[in-house]
Amino acid sequence: MKTLLLILFAIVLVACSKADNGVRVSSEKPSPPAPVQKARSEPVFYNGKTYQFTLLPNAGGIYALSVGGMSAAQQKDAIAVSTSSLRYFACPDGKTGKLTNQPSYVANTWKMSARCA
Repeated sequence: MKTLLLILFAIVLVACSKADNGVRVSSEKPSPPAPVQKARSEPVFYNGKTYQFTLLPNAGGIYALSVGGMSAAQQKDAIAVSTSSLRYFACPDGKTGKLTNQPSYVANTWKMSARCA
């Protein structure tokens, strides 16, 4: 009986060796992806139509945004397209786009600025 217990104990010790199994435990959180540092212009499909969205990074984490192809009566749509597109293209996980000024309509384009919040 003692021999059997010694053999089982030896098997358990061998199974618990410190061999690297590819798993790394860390208490540090991974760093979030870096925000977009270059301008981008993308077609965005919204409510059955395609609009032109432009994103320009500025200092302090503020982005200049514009949405082309909407009418002057589509302010709410322009805000929705801008904030969701900013979230998709530039904000780290869990962040959303938030306006930092009131949108303005100039030359068939809605313009505004926003940040990730």
